[in-house]
Amino acid sequence: MTAALHVPLPPEVAFRLFTARGERDWVPGWEPLFPVAAADDTAPGTVRLTSSPDEETTWLVAARDFPRSVSYARITPGVRAGTVTVALAATAAGSEVTVTYDMTPLTPAAARALDAFAADYPSFIRSWEELITAHLVRGGTA
Repeated sequence: MTAALHVPLPPEVAFRLFTARGERDWVPGWEPLFPVAAADDTAPGTVRLTSSPDEETTWLVAARDFPRSVSYARITPGVRAGTVTVALAATAAGSEVTVTYDMTPLTPAAARALDAFAADYPSFIRSWEELITAHLVRGGTA
């Protein structure tokens, strides 16, 4: 699944919005935990954990090419595994950000949930753009 959003900041600045710590600024309830202290949350090999009432996910920074891209491997045990890649490209108005989820379901129920996620993926990414815009309008920074 791939979709794009626009951020009115150059890639060098917008990049932080797509990191574990940067997402805290605009994603409601996003509170990643680092099992090992990480000065740079985009350094390859850095691990973070996220949880919701229904599941826990382990994330690993798989690759980083600042400010062009960052890739995360993510595993939700017994549910899904895959990668999330964020690519940033400069535009006249800031950055075009392309977000690709490449996920494998680990159960039939997870396959149905991923199908539903895929069907709604464009609106999911649009919600990112809306949340980031609201964050920036409130005076937030990247």
